[in-house]
Amino acid sequence: MDTSPRETPVPDGSNPLRSLSLEQLRKRTSMKWRTYPDDVLPLWVAEMDVPLAEPVARAITDAVALGDTGYPAGTGYAEALAEFASKRWGWDGLAVERTAIVPDVMLGVVEMLKLVSGPGDPVIVNSPVYPPFYQFVGNMGRPIVEAPLGPDFRIDFAALEEAFGRAVKGGARPVYLLCSPHNPTGTVHTATELADAARLARTYGVRVVADEIHAPLLAGGVRFVPYLTVPGAENGLSLMSASKAWNLAGLKAALAVAGPGASDDLARIPEEVSHGPSHVGVLAHTAALRDGGDWLDSLLAGLDDNRRLLADLLAEHLPAVRCEPAQGTYLAWLDCRALDLSGDPATVFLERGRVALNSGTGFGTGGAGFVRMNLATSPELITEAVRRMTVALLDGGGAAQHTGGAPALQPEQ
Repeated sequence: MDTSPRETPVPDGSNPLRSLSLEQLRKRTSMKWRTYPDDVLPLWVAEMDVPLAEPVARAITDAVALGDTGYPAGTGYAEALAEFASKRWGWDGLAVERTAIVPDVMLGVVEMLKLVSGPGDPVIVNSPVYPPFYQFVGNMGRPIVEAPLGPDFRIDFAALEEAFGRAVKGGARPVYLLCSPHNPTGTVHTATELADAARLARTYGVRVVADEIHAPLLAGGVRFVPYLTVPGAENGLSLMSASKAWNLAGLKAALAVAGPGASDDLARIPEEVSHGPSHVGVLAHTAALRDGGDWLDSLLAGLDDNRRLLADLLAEHLPAVRCEPAQGTYLAWLDCRALDLSGDPATVFLERGRVALNSGTGFGTGGAGFVRMNLATSPELITEAVRRMTVALLDGGGAAQHTGGAPALQPEQ
């Protein structure tokens, strides 16, 4: 069983992030490429600029050739996830019988919250955090209680305990919605941190639902620990998917996984929820987990290169923009507060630089003054994005904060 981190670099020729030109990408009709005009570089929503992994493409085309486009059935997806979890994370306890297919991770979160809480019950989150947490939870009539991360973007356990204490008042049934790995910061929680969170949740009677969609996306040398593997997490629930790691957002399918103490809860999920996932999506996700490991390793090596590239470019051209290299995800969380801008940095970079990034304000407390950048693209487009961001500041948005004028970087390709 291979549980060691990746150490061997993958040759550039196999890097899926270098496979597509900007011209090819602009032919796509998805949200990333159709929300903004063609003069904008889109480095915002979580879509990757990659071709499909060959085993995934083959699974889809084989299904189409057979007309195999009906309703999902069977446990192949869960079996593939269990095999992947054993090989990649050393988790041999993912029980197929304690899983359920759901349309996607966020709709799975909704279903898990329905199982263990009711309208009016609080949901605790570690802000700044993925904006749909606020949107979906709010639409369910459940108030959000924030437990902000510490300055190092790790769980602040004093803040978490205080939030738990507030949430349980009045007989509520609160839920801790854990983002692991964390979006947008890229923090990968350690086994100790997760066990401490589980212990605290047990003490206060808080149920835990973990969004682990970014679990396969780790920087070199970083280890992911599934929440359900730590002591005290037996009554936890997790949502997992191949969506982020293999760029399958348009092929809806995810899995809810229950700890042994939550199997009765998961058994109460309505049967009709299993009708929501796409059958072709289930086939694609299964193929990714089962046969897409080599492609994933090539992607991860390319993401490591892109993190280093971004750090070098910022240090040289935008030193006032701070960014801690992420341990996971393909996202970069850029601290622009020292730029002394008159408005939201995402707006400045879009309007003056024609680079689309996610504004930090939507991520809750701690997000103001930050932007989120999607690094799952070519090095050339990252380089061009930093060039445009630098020019945007030269044009009046904090010119004193960078050096040497507009950098002589490579043009977009």
